[in-house]
Amino acid sequence: MENTVAITDAFTVAKFEPGKEEFARVAEDGFRSIVSLQVGDEEQKVPPEEERRLAEEAGLAFYHQGVSKQDLSDEEVDRFRDRLENLPKPVLLHCSSGKRAGAMTMMHVASEQDMSGDEVISKAEEMGFECDTPELEAFVKSYVDRHGG
Repeated sequence: MENTVAITDAFTVAKFEPGKEEFARVAEDGFRSIVSLQVGDEEQKVPPEEERRLAEEAGLAFYHQGVSKQDLSDEEVDRFRDRLENLPKPVLLHCSSGKRAGAMTMMHVASEQDMSGDEVISKAEEMGFECDTPELEAFVKSYVDRHGG
């Protein structure tokens, strides 16, 4: 699938928000679940309720957890990680640009692989993700240092 980054075999981040016509293709490409991290007040091609319906029609499991860079907390990430573990794999994750989805997924994978905060930032940059604010980078590093290596 174009404009995506495979973090692992189980988790791929879309650097775009899927439109209505793309849900069937997501399933055709072998994904079994789709996760949306968009918050309610951001402009969305497909609102979460409709996204759930489209995902289910395509045979995909669906999970929505609105995540804002400004409101990130350990509890938000822990809730995301718990839910992510129970979804059928492989999973396609998205927000509007892939930054939040990338950060959340990298925190999960790095914690599972006992990486350090510095290692996860380096790995994310190698994959084409950027922490576009110093606060986000600091949070990602701190979370991974406390939950991983």
